Amino acid sequence: MDRHDGSDIDPADQWVLDPETGDYRLRLDSDTPPAPTVPRQGGRRARREERRPDPAPGDRRRAGAPASRKAKRSTKRKALMWTAGTLGFVLLAGSTGAYFLYRHFDGNIATVDVGTAGSKQVTSKDAVNILVIGTDSREGLGAKYGDAGSPGHADTTILFHVSKDRSNATAMSIPRDMVTAIPDCPTKQKDGSTKTIPGTPVQGSKPRFNESLGQAGRDPGCTMRTVTKITGIPVDHFMMVDFEAVKTLSTAVGGVPVCLKHAIDDTDERGQGSHLKLPAGAHRVQGEQALQFVRTRHSLKNGSDLDRIALQQQFLGSMIREMKSGDTLTDPRKLFKLANAATKALTVDTGIGGVGKLTDLARDLSRVDPKHITFTTLPVKDNPTEGRFHATVVVDETKAPAVFSAIKKDVSLTEVRKKKPAAADARLRGAKADPSEVRVLVHNGGGPQGAAQATLEWLQNTEGVSHSTNGGNAPGGKRDRTILEYAPDQADQARALAAMMDLPAAALRPGTAAAEPGADMTLTLGRDFRGPGIPLGDPDEPPADIQKAQADKKECVG
Repeated sequence: MDRHDGSDIDPADQWVLDPETGDYRLRLDSDTPPAPTVPRQGGRRARREERRPDPAPGDRRRAGAPASRKAKRSTKRKALMWTAGTLGFVLLAGSTGAYFLYRHFDGNIATVDVGTAGSKQVTSKDAVNILVIGTDSREGLGAKYGDAGSPGHADTTILFHVSKDRSNATAMSIPRDMVTAIPDCPTKQKDGSTKTIPGTPVQGSKPRFNESLGQAGRDPGCTMRTVTKITGIPVDHFMMVDFEAVKTLSTAVGGVPVCLKHAIDDTDERGQGSHLKLPAGAHRVQGEQALQFVRTRHSLKNGSDLDRIALQQQFLGSMIREMKSGDTLTDPRKLFKLANAATKALTVDTGIGGVGKLTDLARDLSRVDPKHITFTTLPVKDNPTEGRFHATVVVDETKAPAVFSAIKKDVSLTEVRKKKPAAADARLRGAKADPSEVRVLVHNGGGPQGAAQATLEWLQNTEGVSHSTNGGNAPGGKRDRTILEYAPDQADQARALAAMMDLPAAALRPGTAAAEPGADMTLTLGRDFRGPGIPLGDPDEPPADIQKAQADKKECVG
């Protein structure tokens, strides 16, 4: 790599560790930092505006195709659709050394003001939620990839949650073709004013999640708001990368190890697909081949985008291991290439805009051990409004709430915390009353609308609990967990009801005073309630039956 001043000194050879600060710095002929070759104010986005419509000579990567060349739609129009989120996520999870080098590349990082959508604080003593977005925009890529004229949509999105104590992290992929409502979105305009883009309600197969970015001028803040609306999880920051990132970053680390259960020949009958051809077994992919790997779909088990997400998750986990490996962190040349590739591809919110802020964020989040970084996918099911052939999916309301709850409560998906004392489990042991003797008042304290009435009807018609009453909304307001309150002499009734409804021991709250004759127990349905008879699960255990993979596991997929 040549220096901008025309000399043949490789800057990667000039990075040295400063023993006083613990950071890397350039070792040049003088201690004076090199002058930036482009204006820093405004970051990469501002420079793009300055260059249009006359790109600077030698900047062919960002200039794109000449104006007279009509861009063609080809079989590669979605070549990087499912890959652009790779870089942002990897930088968060495996960034220990690379961020030390970014000071030299500060001007490369573009920023977007998302207003009140995120947090202005770089780090936090609480949990941190970062939305990693990859778009299908073709800006700066020429005609080879993406849609000509497309503003770019949220085609790869990962919600990266780091627990309050930094002991674990969950990376939840959000399917692009998931049908969901998009809320109203205030967006910052170039003149400094704010324009509110009206939301879009669900109508059949529209809108899809990927329309939360780009469509009608929506910015990444709109995607952040949409994710919060879906999950109830506040998003602090976003990181967005362009499509070329997976090629440059995978090459910068010397390739990414992957493993296939079955051979892949990803070309369909129309000649479309990633065109990846690999035999079963272990491989190391980089550049164009890495790009093909993460966009492969047709030759997988079901040929679906959900299968492709699983392939991407393996790639990301392997990339994290490569970035955290000693070979990468101790090689100045590799670190320089990583920093150069990363900053050219990165756009972030103003809350973390700039090398110093990103460094602070990386140091904070990189404390998570890769063995406690878990990949999962937001639980979805086929869209019931579609016919025989399903093109979209919707949130699985029976499984998704448990995943959202686990994330909110910092429950690690990689390991179960210590079990409750045996005394709690003892509440479930013992004689159970006959259903006809069970008396219960049901309140809705956070469950779905109509949950109290639905539970009442279920208890009466299915379980034979005739002495059950709908108490309406809970007088104490909404609560996260479902609880059953009862007197000591109602323990047999409580055990019977817990068995019917699959309530965990933690949901049973015995009182101290004896019950009045004919008194009811009180069942308050919380936000964890998904329906009568559906297990709530232990709040300290990860939800069962969800797709997941660990960043430190070297597993074969496909």
